[in-house]
Amino acid sequence: MENGLISVDRWESGSQAYFLTHLHSDHTQGLSSSWSHGPLFCSSITAKLLPIKFPRFDLSLLRILHIGTSHTLSLRSPSSSSTTTVRVTTFDSCHCPGSIMLLFRGDFGTVLYTGDFRWESNCEKAKIAKEALSAALQDDDGVDVVYLDNTYANPTYDFPSRSVAAQQAIDIISSHPEHDVIIGINTLGKEDLLLQIASVLDIMIWVWPERLQTMDLLGLPDIFTTDTTLTRVRAVPLYSFGADTLEALNLIRPTTRPTIGILPSGLPWIKKSLKKGEFLSGSFLTSRYKRSRPQSANNVEVHMDKQIGKTSPKVFHQHIYSVPYSDHSNFEELEDFIKLVKPTDLKGIVSISTCFIEPMYYFGRLCTGNQPVQVQQLHDRFKMKETDEIKGAVCPETSSEDDDVELNRSKESYKVKESGKRVATVSPETSSSEEDSVELDRNKMKALKVKLSGFRMRRFSALRRTRRGAKSSDLDYFDPDEQMGPS
Repeated sequence: MENGLISVDRWESGSQAYFLTHLHSDHTQGLSSSWSHGPLFCSSITAKLLPIKFPRFDLSLLRILHIGTSHTLSLRSPSSSSTTTVRVTTFDSCHCPGSIMLLFRGDFGTVLYTGDFRWESNCEKAKIAKEALSAALQDDDGVDVVYLDNTYANPTYDFPSRSVAAQQAIDIISSHPEHDVIIGINTLGKEDLLLQIASVLDIMIWVWPERLQTMDLLGLPDIFTTDTTLTRVRAVPLYSFGADTLEALNLIRPTTRPTIGILPSGLPWIKKSLKKGEFLSGSFLTSRYKRSRPQSANNVEVHMDKQIGKTSPKVFHQHIYSVPYSDHSNFEELEDFIKLVKPTDLKGIVSISTCFIEPMYYFGRLCTGNQPVQVQQLHDRFKMKETDEIKGAVCPETSSEDDDVELNRSKESYKVKESGKRVATVSPETSSSEEDSVELDRNKMKALKVKLSGFRMRRFSALRRTRRGAKSSDLDYFDPDEQMGPS
């Protein structure tokens, strides 16, 4: 496969066609209103929403990919100038409105790029997408490479389906009938959560004006409002959601209308010794938890159960609940997906995750390629025991829409040769005697220590959005020189 042909969620110049899986900011790093490097292929919903994010974008560059439909591209090799045909099929990835999964087929073989996705067993849209993908693969010899959303490619992540987590949020709201409720959400995503809350409780939900515009473009039911007098439940941007906000709201109205917050995420949070007036920051997960125990606002200590999401929501602040609602597949769902696709090789698209584990480590046994040496090397490098408790794991949600914790890997790394002369870089795990407690922000958070193995940590605000990318792909290939059309 040649470079400089197609880019997926990468926006540097040099490619001849660009594919956007969805509009979350970690997938649009480098994309802007003035971007004009080539045709941009995306779903119809993404095309409809894109002008909100990039108001002056040249819409003539957009090429629509229809879900479940195969499209034909006429490609030209930069090295030989010969023309070849590539078919691209899109599937609903069920991550957020407009998100897609891409299946590329041609002389090079078959490549599946999942983008961010969540295919739950109880989700009708996911069931349809699975059936469509299975049908599309029937005539193929198999998938050569899967580029996988490995956000939660760790057995520690065992959170429930989104409908179950949404019911947990509903129960929290119902159990606080005299409280105002604020829910931290992204600029896109979690719409089904809000719809389920509104439907079950028969209420309207406040959203900020730009979010209301998105809801209208998505054609959602008329249950959203910008009038705060019409509802006690408000959905607010994540960057404005925090302990300081909740404390301020409760100080302003301590008796008439107290306020609680709900944070929906597959990411659990650990926080200790938050001083009064401090902004809640630092989103860290270790694989060693205890049961939740809410404390006062001046001395917050949070513990969580080892198996995320199988228990009740967590209280990590006097006024804030964490609900295990995630738009990324959990470990079991990823395993089922790999069993369905049976790829020869597997690559993770989360390449700078705070807790990167090469997907072949856990899923290599499910791949059809003859790679026992590679998998064994990964096991030797990580020196991990395949138990529910993964020593030293620190794995927050990787989307920059969801968090902004950045952990830099140790400079020491091992290069593991893979088939096709590709190279994966993994960080070694230190021995148990070398596990150090890393102290973050000593002036403000002296009591917060997170045990790490093979990682160095830098502290960022946990709820404000960052402008750095969280995912990347080396899927730079193909050469579409004609506008795509249905075949």
